[in-house]
Amino acid sequence: MRMSDLVGKEIVNLYNGARLGVVGDSDMEIDMESGEIRSIILPKKNNIINLWLDRQHLVIPWEAVKKIGAEVIIVDMDQTSPGYQRSLF
Repeated sequence: MRMSDLVGKEIVNLYNGARLGVVGDSDMEIDMESGEIRSIILPKKNNIINLWLDRQHLVIPWEAVKKIGAEVIIVDMDQTSPGYQRSLF
């Protein structure tokens, strides 16, 4: 699968049914040696003010990806998951 095949797919959390974001609005961390995706990094956009003031991102480890469909990517993460973290950029 090519990265371009992922663009436009909605990311949905199996744990709580939340829509986390869209690939294309996100960044990806890639292992430069193997070319494998390590994680998907989604910007948190709660409201228009947080867009400029709060630069937190949601990091989804690739291991949390359970299924890639035609329109969605299903991930399984709860708030206690090691990868369910916010990072500041």
